Amino acid sequence: MIEKLNMQTTNIVDENIKRIGELFPNCLTERLNDEGKPEVAIDFDQLRQELSKDIVEGPEERYQFTWPDKRNAIRLANAPTTDTLRPCREESVDFDNTQNLYIEGDNLQVLKLLRENYLGKVKMIYIDPPYNTGNDFVYNDNFDQDKQEYVHNSGQYDEDGHQLVTNTESNGRFHTDWLNMIYPRLKVAKDLLSEDGVIFISIDDCELKNLENMCNEVFGESNKIATITREAIKGGSKSKNIREVNDYVLCYARNYDNIEFGGIEGESFEFKLEDEYGKYAKGRELNKWGAGSRREDSPSMYYPIPGPNGEDVYPIRNDGSEGRWRLGKEKMFALLKEHNAIFEMRDNGTYIVYEKIRDNTPKIKQFTTLFRDEYINARGTEEIKSLFNVERAIFDFSKPTRLVKDLTILADAKETIILDFFSGSATTAHAVMQLNAEDGGNRKFIMVQLPEATDEKSEAYKAGYKNICEIGKERIRRAGKKIKEESPLTTQDLDIGFRVLKLDSSNMEDVYYTPEEFNEQKLFEDNIKPDRTEEDLLFQTMIDLGIELSAKIEQTQIAGKTVWNVSDGYLMACFDEAVNETTITEIAKQQPYYFVMRDKSLANDNVADNFEQIFNHYSKDTIRRIL
Repeated sequence: MIEKLNMQTTNIVDENIKRIGELFPNCLTERLNDEGKPEVAIDFDQLRQELSKDIVEGPEERYQFTWPDKRNAIRLANAPTTDTLRPCREESVDFDNTQNLYIEGDNLQVLKLLRENYLGKVKMIYIDPPYNTGNDFVYNDNFDQDKQEYVHNSGQYDEDGHQLVTNTESNGRFHTDWLNMIYPRLKVAKDLLSEDGVIFISIDDCELKNLENMCNEVFGESNKIATITREAIKGGSKSKNIREVNDYVLCYARNYDNIEFGGIEGESFEFKLEDEYGKYAKGRELNKWGAGSRREDSPSMYYPIPGPNGEDVYPIRNDGSEGRWRLGKEKMFALLKEHNAIFEMRDNGTYIVYEKIRDNTPKIKQFTTLFRDEYINARGTEEIKSLFNVERAIFDFSKPTRLVKDLTILADAKETIILDFFSGSATTAHAVMQLNAEDGGNRKFIMVQLPEATDEKSEAYKAGYKNICEIGKERIRRAGKKIKEESPLTTQDLDIGFRVLKLDSSNMEDVYYTPEEFNEQKLFEDNIKPDRTEEDLLFQTMIDLGIELSAKIEQTQIAGKTVWNVSDGYLMACFDEAVNETTITEIAKQQPYYFVMRDKSLANDNVADNFEQIFNHYSKDTIRRIL
């Protein structure tokens, strides 16, 4: 019997139960579910004994991070979805060849679908989520609460039913909205990160503390790498007391021990000087690092070295006081032995000592937790204005590509997938293409953005962009073309395309998922929605089977029937009706790993009877599934 495809995402609760069972088999038990059927469950009393020397439960005080409706946020992250992604060729660029994706839709549902195909495959995530400005969020996830609901859920009543606090917008209601929005998305996103993956999150100080607490819980406090301070605005925004000029980039690893960050190339040297040992460049003063430091600041770095005439030379500051070298004795004497020191006498008879630089290997400069100047928002605004050839920006607060490029270099993500599920104006896609052009990398991007409508009074709307996705897609088109034009010789093979996919409800009718709820007549009707195409079915099949959505797709004809070939025969599918033995035989001869067809595809009972025999003869290992 051919198995039926699930056509819905994995139930994460079931996966969690499975993991617990692998660690503690004695904690697995059985119970009857709502339908009266037995299912695997966790014996929590037994699990408590396995996990705790001392059990914390009930009203006992403990360290925790919580807010109203947090349990619902967790449930939402774990709940499966039957939604699907439908391809949109007409809005794509180089659909058949590109490895990049642009996905329109609610990012929580999209992330759940991506989890089926990209589990543990994403090296870097960068997101710039909505900052909490006290306004309602587009991403409400059915967490809308009026003030009365919030106060009730947060327990802000005394025993007599009197409200304990004044319920103003500033006392936390919108913190709850924001936390409920971001929490389930981070939980799902974590599953996408590879073991050496990292996530960067731009945020301002309004939710920095909450975001850090949340990331400590989702990713683990031991996996925090850094909080980077970024100069966001020159001059700063007006404030009653202090102008605010910065925001932050929070960085966490999937596994801190697996992270080895890169850096940017430091200063380079011109080797114009030459001595009997070869060419060299004059480096910095060997005591320059100590020019502002006294001997007592680092006593071990104050020692004599042999000078030009054999006399002892000590590190002396420009003001004549005792300083310190920048190298320890071992390294300093090795440098002197290799004739790589320059002694220049001051007017007072002391020496300034320089290094002879002979190594032409670029020095790598480590990033710091302070990003200045090149990373301000104004640069991002100017990039968009220049790219779209407009005088006024059509997207507010866009991050500069330099920020995302340098974070990508920092994460050492050169041959991998980079995800941004708050894509906005698609800065991340632009940065990925630009960086690939500069260093020959083979990074692939996945952009996810809700098609949020632009305000009718905005510059974007006036320019013809009715939602944010239209801006993002057009930016990628323009940026890719510009990058190619600027470096035509070195970007011939550069991937500047993208597949557009759009979130939608399942391609399958409700009878597909719950046949027991329908009468016999309904069971024999077509279980596929009438407005869905064969390519729609193909992509939901790819999601169900865990095949990357950028996989190569070919369409062929076999005995007059359309056959889809994904990843050179990994999956072959035929969704036509009246499929005969000739088509089945030719497909079986190609020995695909998976073969999928509709449950009503076969031409007649005779073909159905011979189906298994044909595959057993030509390709018995092919996994066969039906819709």
